[in-house]
Amino acid sequence: MNKHHYVAIMAGGIGSRFWPMSRSNYPKQFLDILHVGQTLIQQTYDRYKNLVPVENIYIITSKEYVELTKKQLPELAEENILAEPSRKNTAPCIAYIAFKLFQKDPLAVMMAAPADNLIPDTDHFVETASRALDFVDNINALVTIGITPTSPNTGYGYIQHDGPEVASGVHKVKTFTEKPNLELAKTFVASGDFLWNAGIFTWKVRNILMAFEKFQPEIFEVFAAEKDSFNTKKEAQAIEKIYPLCTSISIDFGIMENADNVYVIPASFSWSDLGTWNSAWQNMDKDYFGNAVAGDHVTIIDAKNCIVQVPDNKLVLLQGLEDYIVVDTKDVLMICKKEKEQEIKDYVADLKRNKGEKYL
Repeated sequence: MNKHHYVAIMAGGIGSRFWPMSRSNYPKQFLDILHVGQTLIQQTYDRYKNLVPVENIYIITSKEYVELTKKQLPELAEENILAEPSRKNTAPCIAYIAFKLFQKDPLAVMMAAPADNLIPDTDHFVETASRALDFVDNINALVTIGITPTSPNTGYGYIQHDGPEVASGVHKVKTFTEKPNLELAKTFVASGDFLWNAGIFTWKVRNILMAFEKFQPEIFEVFAAEKDSFNTKKEAQAIEKIYPLCTSISIDFGIMENADNVYVIPASFSWSDLGTWNSAWQNMDKDYFGNAVAGDHVTIIDAKNCIVQVPDNKLVLLQGLEDYIVVDTKDVLMICKKEKEQEIKDYVADLKRNKGEKYL
């Protein structure tokens, strides 16, 4: 493994589309959504241990999740858990780790990735990720990994690439498109030159900082003003000062869609961003009628294509439903049509207005 290669796992989101299991004080990355014996952040951490030295893996999360992170990843050094004082999307998050790494190792190459990706084929993933790290070692490039679409999914962003390879398995990016409607998604998939945006990025730290200076100068300047505080006892205080001054913007909008040195590596390994209950259903074991169940005492009669998540100590009888999400927790029961899963986030916002934050 290359000592100059690093991974930053972004783990600060709330995961509101996985409500009511995912709560503001215990979000989805710290849950075993698929009932496999490991939480999403544990699976992600174990995956990247095959790519870079363990001491080069960093977790960036909200400050209220630092203790959760320590508990679930006890072997990770405490100084490798970075606490964000507020949620400002992925651009400030990446600027934080980039400035920190550059102060530590000017030759650093980093991969930034979400904590909630599901990638069962670790070997194929490591092969693809290694290609990305090796490519940016030799060129001023911002690289993303694109997933070959298996369906016209409207919940993912899409990347269009140019046909010819610029290096083995690497293509120049032509366009980015955020979550299209169904007809446009069908057109993208049929064309053969669009990929799902996995949100996994790779670059030399020096080069991403140059991109921030060019395309997000306000963010660059507030971090640069405090750069000498990184990797010292003053770092936490500096971050508290920096974050209120940062624009809330994604790295996709802030950098990737503006830069002209953006490349993509198409990958065909199984992947899901596990963003909704339906994506969980797709990745769980199912019975003959397509029902995916997490719970020790669930009986299903005349039901099809449902996902059921209930406590192991609760007896549940489900009859007559088709294409439903059924989630029961100690204080909330949700029964929702699968086709309405993208609206769960809106339902949660309504609950916050009408019921306060008790159930969130």
